[in-house]
Amino acid sequence: MAAPLFAAPKLAPARLPPAKFDAKLTPRETFFGNPERTAAAISPDGEQLAFLAPKDGVLNVWLASGRDPAKAAPITADTVRGIRSFMFALDGKHLLYTQDEGGDENWRVYAVDLAKKTTRDLTPMDKVNARIVGMSPKKPGVIVVALNNRVPELHDLHLLELATGKLTLLEKNTDGFADYTLDADYNVRFAMRQTPEGGLEVLAKGKGGYTPYKKIAAEDSLTTSFLGFDATGTTLYLIDSVGRDTAALMAIDTTKAGPAKLLLEHKKADIDGVMIHPTKLTVEAASANYDRTTWMFLDKTIEQELAELAKQTGPGDINIESRSLNDKLWIASLVVDDGPVKFYAWDRASKQATFLFSNRPALEKVTLAKMHPQQIPARDGMTLVSYLTLPKDSDPDGDGKPNKALPLVLLVHGGPWARDAWGLNGQHQWLASRGYAVLSVNFRGSTGFGKKFTNAGDKQWAGRMHDDLLDAVKWATDAKIADPKKVAIMGGSYGGYATLVGLAFTPDAFACGVDIVGPS
Repeated sequence: MAAPLFAAPKLAPARLPPAKFDAKLTPRETFFGNPERTAAAISPDGEQLAFLAPKDGVLNVWLASGRDPAKAAPITADTVRGIRSFMFALDGKHLLYTQDEGGDENWRVYAVDLAKKTTRDLTPMDKVNARIVGMSPKKPGVIVVALNNRVPELHDLHLLELATGKLTLLEKNTDGFADYTLDADYNVRFAMRQTPEGGLEVLAKGKGGYTPYKKIAAEDSLTTSFLGFDATGTTLYLIDSVGRDTAALMAIDTTKAGPAKLLLEHKKADIDGVMIHPTKLTVEAASANYDRTTWMFLDKTIEQELAELAKQTGPGDINIESRSLNDKLWIASLVVDDGPVKFYAWDRASKQATFLFSNRPALEKVTLAKMHPQQIPARDGMTLVSYLTLPKDSDPDGDGKPNKALPLVLLVHGGPWARDAWGLNGQHQWLASRGYAVLSVNFRGSTGFGKKFTNAGDKQWAGRMHDDLLDAVKWATDAKIADPKKVAIMGGSYGGYATLVGLAFTPDAFACGVDIVGPS
């Protein structure tokens, strides 16, 4: 056996001083533990409220009849990983969720009988990834699931009857398709697959099979997608960046030839959310997020109601989380930067908002810091939308400028095809409560700011993407926000990689770093 390259040093055991807990500090559990309640949703008939909440320390689904959260009881009994998302089936009889085992990503679809409070595994198959891809008000008792039980690399579409669990093959995937678009009658209308060049090929399905419909170049592949059809099956909605920079909401009349119609756009940001009527399946509004969420409207009534809802909830970013099928009751969430997410029921007839709960009420007792959106110039002129949080006592007037330069944590998001956004951020608040300024930067390659900005990150790992981070640090030090000798870099996944790059290639810029599961 070859001798080791380095002999292991003989070190005396470390003698660390006993840990001291400062009672004035907010415990980490308050920032990072399970929410008390979250992810509220209304049943199709508008009579029941469901949400996620811990049961014996594990997130489960709770159900309240009569919409009263105080009368809710758990209807699932996960004891290991916790349930992270769920949805009401449109038949009003079942609630659906997916779960894997030990993080293997072999998701199964589960249905909870709302009357009997019993749970069934609807896809009891080993080493199979199941995902829900279709629900329709026209076929409330049936959903469409994609299963890779035939070939591991390909998902076939199946109809799944909720009452019986019966699976019926709808579309056998023999052409390497990665995604499908169905109408409300569960007819497969389009299929999509990747091209060798990194783009997407869209094919339309007719009586004679699939025919080429649309080619999406690689530069548009991250910013173009089909949303689906209206209930008539004639209007196709899509988010499209072809021939433009930011992704816009478009509509195609599939009954006649012609270009897509522009419905809504934002000059600086991609469309990233839509409000869709629960039965007509028509798009009524869309949102984009540059430095804050902005809503744009096709329906004036929806615009007026969101404005009235905002008056009653107070400042923050509003999102509609759930709607009853008759569209008389909405569940809305209010996101702020210095408090928990609050959930409200909105009665469209009375125009009255009723507070339901906040996701972390313990934070209401804590003095939290504001998050300040910043637009930082990169060295080549690109704008880096960033977010700065300062310790509360360092910025008593709340203008985003500390009374002296502070130690700074540069907190880098993962992905890199993701983004940082305004709102309550547990890491920002935790670090700020410990005396650090925190800066999150949407470096090039981040999503949401148009395809030019996203594609500018291609082949720029440790290149211009890192330059953007350095430019943001320079901005912070020039503005006397950060002490140049006390800057840390920290992040998870791609953010962990950026940390390693910062410490290896530009060690003079950073005093230390925290790499969380970074590719190395």
